[in-house]
Amino acid sequence: MSKANNTIKSWAEEDRPREKLLNKGVRALSNAELIAILLRTGTAKANAIEVARSLLKTANDDLNLLAQFDINKLKSINGLGFAKAVTIKAALELGNRRQLQTSLQIPRFTSSNEVYIFFKSIIGDSTQEESWFITLDNANQLKGYYPLSKGGKTATIIDIKLILKQAIIDEASAIILAHNHPSGNTKPSEQDKQITDKLKKAAEIMQMKLLDHFIITQTDYFSFADNGLI
Repeated sequence: MSKANNTIKSWAEEDRPREKLLNKGVRALSNAELIAILLRTGTAKANAIEVARSLLKTANDDLNLLAQFDINKLKSINGLGFAKAVTIKAALELGNRRQLQTSLQIPRFTSSNEVYIFFKSIIGDSTQEESWFITLDNANQLKGYYPLSKGGKTATIIDIKLILKQAIIDEASAIILAHNHPSGNTKPSEQDKQITDKLKKAAEIMQMKLLDHFIITQTDYFSFADNGLI
């Protein structure tokens, strides 16, 4: 019988995920081993690492795709019940929040990639289209970040009045708008271009600048400013 068919407790101590983490550090573990620690146990036919590998295979070994799985999708994997599915979902969300917290520590935004990382941690994994915006001072220091709306898989509503009202409250000098495309396509629609133009003109009336509008996906982004559309 191969080791894969044995319980993890029967393995040599240095091969067990928990002991391996303690002895060699967390970076020595594979994704499957890390997930196995979260799962704690497997099934009668598969140990925790095998269940973890099955889960990763369903997500094409892509943690970004895995983060999009809802509880029901996770539960569809043999060996994952409600409690384990919730544990995995919570762990993935902690990763997002860590990334967001790191972004909030940036003194000011100096590149479109920094803005992308910030928004990706908020809406990159969402399976619905969401719109958010941030307000900044004249040094591009973040003053606040706010949700606008959550729509379906292909559309969301952007309220220009709400954006400007909050920007005035924040005494902001600039605004950056962002929304995600769950489809993974970063190409802006005509509606995206129109709302960008309207917000830019409205902000100018209030003596503010629309610095950029981002389309966010899990792995890429489109910047209106970088592409000369603002």
